[in-house]
Amino acid sequence: MKTKLLLSILLATAVTPVMAKSLQSLSDQELSDVSGQALLTLQYLQGTTQTDQKGDTYNQSNIGFYKLGLEAVMELNANINKLALGCGGVNNSVRASSCDIDIDNISLSGLPANANYTSDERAATSAKITNPFLQFAIKNPSSAATREVVGFRVSAEKISGLMTLGTENTATPNGINTFSGYMKTKTASGTAVTQARNMTYVDTGLTINGIVQGRLLGSSSGTTCVDGFLDPCYDISYTSNNYNLSLSSTSAPFTINSTIVSGTRLKDVVLKGSGTVGQIDFSGQLKATVAGFLNLDKQVTGNITGLKTDITVNQNLGLIHALYLNNPASLSLQSQKILWPGAAVAANQGWWLSMEDEVELGSLSPTTQVAITNEVLKQTIAGINKDLTENPRNCGNLLTGCVGGSALVVGNVPMNSTTLDFPLTNLTLQGQNFRSNCFGGMKFC
Repeated sequence: MKTKLLLSILLATAVTPVMAKSLQSLSDQELSDVSGQALLTLQYLQGTTQTDQKGDTYNQSNIGFYKLGLEAVMELNANINKLALGCGGVNNSVRASSCDIDIDNISLSGLPANANYTSDERAATSAKITNPFLQFAIKNPSSAATREVVGFRVSAEKISGLMTLGTENTATPNGINTFSGYMKTKTASGTAVTQARNMTYVDTGLTINGIVQGRLLGSSSGTTCVDGFLDPCYDISYTSNNYNLSLSSTSAPFTINSTIVSGTRLKDVVLKGSGTVGQIDFSGQLKATVAGFLNLDKQVTGNITGLKTDITVNQNLGLIHALYLNNPASLSLQSQKILWPGAAVAANQGWWLSMEDEVELGSLSPTTQVAITNEVLKQTIAGINKDLTENPRNCGNLLTGCVGGSALVVGNVPMNSTTLDFPLTNLTLQGQNFRSNCFGGMKFC
């Protein structure tokens, strides 16, 4: 026993000077310059005058931001049956009898490994939440008498995963009922397939006008009339308010621009984009007045190409179901407008859900065919008339081919200079298809 005690004293005596020489004391200032890895971090940020991405400027010099962060990557798989925040209250003037945020059946999981993932595969994944934190906005932080909490935020430096809203991607809106917050969608593309339909004067209220060319005695082959010996080509104008043309279905690729969704108690969003329309074949009957007094009754055939579109999609937010996240996100509550540190735009009063980087919506191709409205048809008539007038069609002999005869081959009607205003409403989108976050194929669990 005495031997062990003596050995311990000798070791302590030998080690203590070595440790004393290796350790150095630091002042408070020197300690503040040292950083290290910690599980929890505390940070204070003094507010300043800043301008958000909308161009609005906010003077927040009297606000201090206190942040408690967790330096870790957390994994989470969660289902929330109902998220309803800020119902009634201060924002009732924006939209009465509703909530700032009202979303049914929210699921958060990991990103799918492939496009054909199953419900079981999704339920086995988890979203990754990098460095989550709590943050408080304190007004007059240096005054114990007047300081006030004006905002509270739950956030993370990045969330990577799939967030789905609602239970199914159908024509009936479900999931988002009202949304208050900020979200920016990535530029996306898709292909719409138009429905076949007929075009009549009753639909458009506009006449079809054109010119046909022919010779009085002989005929001329080809698309352009060629003068014969002592038998020149004549131009004959016609106008029709009696036509019934069958228009074929066609594909229409389009691109929707990156869109900012931001506001309080939103129910829908307007998406803007552009596209092209594939070849539209047409055939049918056209009755016209020729040269002001002769009647023309023709079976016409041809096609329209080169149409461009300015697309406006009025989309109910309840038809947006799948958000592919890889960005900072936050949920906050504030009593006044606050531009939180790192946020793209200021959060409005009330509850606010914000996803800072662009969100992927997937393919915007509609799952069903798109109807061509009468208003769209009206816009095409001017282009059709322009081509039929500036480029007269050859119909051979004036009497037997132009006035007489039963067929008129119009051929191609190029409309490269015509851009249609193409409004669309509440599309069911292919890229918004998703699988539930449940084992066993349940819609929600």
